[in-house]
Amino acid sequence: MTSATEDPEPDPGAAAVAVDPDEPPEAHSSIPGIAGLSERHKYRALAVCLLVGFMTLLDVSIVNVALPSMQKGLHATPADLSWVVSGYALTFGLILVPSGVFGDMVGRRTAFLVGLAAFTIASGLCGIAPGAAFLVVARLVQGFASGILGPQISGLIQEMFSGAARARAFGYFGATVGLATAIGPLVGGLLIAAGGEDHGWRWVFFVNLPIGVVAFVLALRLIPGCVGCGRIGAKGRIDWVGVALLGASVVAIMLPLVQEQQWKGRGKWWLVVLGVLLAIGFTQWERRVAASGRTPLVPPALVRIRSYTRGSVLGLLYFAGFTTIFFIFTLFVQNGLHYSALEAGLATTPFAVGSAVSATLGGRLVGKHGRPLVILGIVLVTVATGAAILVVHWVHGRGAGVATAGPLLVAGVGSGLVIAPNLALSLSEVPVARAGTAGGVMQTAQRLGSALGIACVGAVFFSRVGHGKGFANAFQAGAVVAICFEAAALVVAVADWRSRRAGTSGTGETPADDPA
Repeated sequence: MTSATEDPEPDPGAAAVAVDPDEPPEAHSSIPGIAGLSERHKYRALAVCLLVGFMTLLDVSIVNVALPSMQKGLHATPADLSWVVSGYALTFGLILVPSGVFGDMVGRRTAFLVGLAAFTIASGLCGIAPGAAFLVVARLVQGFASGILGPQISGLIQEMFSGAARARAFGYFGATVGLATAIGPLVGGLLIAAGGEDHGWRWVFFVNLPIGVVAFVLALRLIPGCVGCGRIGAKGRIDWVGVALLGASVVAIMLPLVQEQQWKGRGKWWLVVLGVLLAIGFTQWERRVAASGRTPLVPPALVRIRSYTRGSVLGLLYFAGFTTIFFIFTLFVQNGLHYSALEAGLATTPFAVGSAVSATLGGRLVGKHGRPLVILGIVLVTVATGAAILVVHWVHGRGAGVATAGPLLVAGVGSGLVIAPNLALSLSEVPVARAGTAGGVMQTAQRLGSALGIACVGAVFFSRVGHGKGFANAFQAGAVVAICFEAAALVVAVADWRSRRAGTSGTGETPADDPA
């Protein structure tokens, strides 16, 4: 691990002084509602953000163990269950960038409250769903609402904190991400055990109601008003053509990925080609909008910040490997080892513990060690995934779930050193006024990565099961594919580290030349 003097990486808090060339100088002099806040008040506002972030992220993983209960209680078909999971991911990824821009324009507190209210109401609708179709629609709305909230949380951290305090705040956020992702199956198992097999799944959604109401009241009191208000300026009108092009691109790419197991035939992959073409069209349109002096949805100057672009690509590749491990491990222990929902949740708890502890430490250490900390984390996750493969190969029967506790703990420690530090480093050179947009783009990349990983790993996993190889063999084969994604993320992390050491981590061109 290199020291701060040996590795000239920028401080993660550098974004506090990063300048958007389009903003008037007075926009950087003070931030309404924040300048006079005490540190205690800022951390209370952060706690509200983390509580809401935990609630929304929990709904990504908690539903997986509730699917059998939903199928029994609603007589849902496999296609219905697929849309309960993938529909949430699809609408979540679709709205991230537009909601980031929305928060940058009207204020992140306003956008946060809108998203929180919508998420809470949608959770209640999911819980009272009389049939599968109603539940699917409510989950789509819930995904939209969650997508509104995501960029506001990272944007609020950017605005409220700077320097080492910002790195620590991102560390707490990283701990929240890791904990929510890993503990979801355990919480789901407990709720289903308490509510019964037929209706326990409803409590997976009802649990959000008291949390949402309390968080809304606390947000009104603690999150500063006018955070981010008018930061983009008078030219800040939503680029609706850009929204349409980007949205169509995200849907075209994600739809065949999230529906890979249910949508048979090769014709679906033409949608990915269409999505790539739409993404190219979106890029050209954004350049045209920027050249005309208007505000693009994703400023070209933002994309040219190399540290940010590399961090986004790293996040895409890492999430493609990281999130899929839980997907196939849960299938392995429930279907292969016949674990109950609660037992499956307990099997993933070591990862949650390791991730929660190391993410907090990662936020404190990233300012000193920078990208090497992320490299160490990816190495630990990759090695631990390989160890899990060996454990499943050597240990047979129900004991395999217990034997994987060690590798999962190490993987959790490694993951905590990746997610939050990568977020802090990637946003370190992004202007604060663009924090919501930048956070939305990064989270979109992560969602695309998760969908890509589940499609690829899931295809290998289900192919092995279908050919009678057994769930243990299927898990091993799928985990090998996950390791390939993790290794690719490691390559990107090393490349960014080398670039930072060479002092070329900034933009490839002078941002001032770009009116965006």
